[in-house]
Amino acid sequence: MADNTFMVEIVTPEQILFKNEVQFLVVPELNGELGVLKNHAPMIAALDVGVVRYTDPEGKVKKIALSGGFMEVIYNEVRVLAETAEHGSEIDVLRAKAAKERAERRLQLQDENLNAYRAEMALKRAIARLKAAEANIRE
Repeated sequence: MADNTFMVEIVTPEQILFKNEVQFLVVPELNGELGVLKNHAPMIAALDVGVVRYTDPEGKVKKIALSGGFMEVIYNEVRVLAETAEHGSEIDVLRAKAAKERAERRLQLQDENLNAYRAEMALKRAIARLKAAEANIRE
């Protein structure tokens, strides 16, 4: 392991999405963002829907869309147990935009049969996916 890196593993029920060394990690914690560097104190945190950002050993910032879960930090290892996660570079931007528009339309209708919480969560997930894919849209 390089001098200033630590191991990060992001696991979903379907797969180990990411397992590599990083220099810096930022996760969407329930009350904001939480940053982790090497030698971080041990902790467990609940994670919200949002974007995980990390700096790889070469100094490049990369993003992963996350739909909530938990994170454990111990002995320079971070393990994220996520409901779902997707590399920003692999996100279908058109599909994410369509999902965002559908969720916004559902929320605007204010139908009494609408599950508002579900629609809001769909909107948050779509926005997180678009933010994670942002760097790839500009390239």
